[in-house]
Amino acid sequence: MQTTSPEGDAHRRDLEVALGEQINALLSATRALSERSAGRFHPRLQPAAFHIARWLYAFGPAKPSEVAEAVGMDRSSTSTLIGRMRSLGVLAAAPNPADKRSIIVDLSTDGRDRVAETLQDRSEQLQARTRDWSSEDLICLTELLRRLTAGHP
Repeated sequence: MQTTSPEGDAHRRDLEVALGEQINALLSATRALSERSAGRFHPRLQPAAFHIARWLYAFGPAKPSEVAEAVGMDRSSTSTLIGRMRSLGVLAAAPNPADKRSIIVDLSTDGRDRVAETLQDRSEQLQARTRDWSSEDLICLTELLRRLTAGHP
């Protein structure tokens, strides 16, 4: 028994294409915002450094290998960025109390302040885009995005 008509299938495909276009637009806007945020965090660092800083801001001190795994970067690139971040004073390193041969990295006070300011700026930009939205619209979009990113119906 057929539950949809060919016209209904075509309409559904059109809706899915439109959804895909909007997701691509969202990803592009997010990438652009991330680039701007990274520049705000520190203009002399690559954008990937902001991902490291943001992770440390959220989760605290860690071994460089743990940071690399958490942010999805290879250890060599992470190590290079950590060294650059240390030289610019946004990251600090200390001997690992559990293994004196390794280090633990964390944001310096300046690094923590920079991340906080950058995240505040990002928040203000999102608030500016949604300022005129109703609470119901915000709830609806949040729920729909949660369902989309959950990966299951």
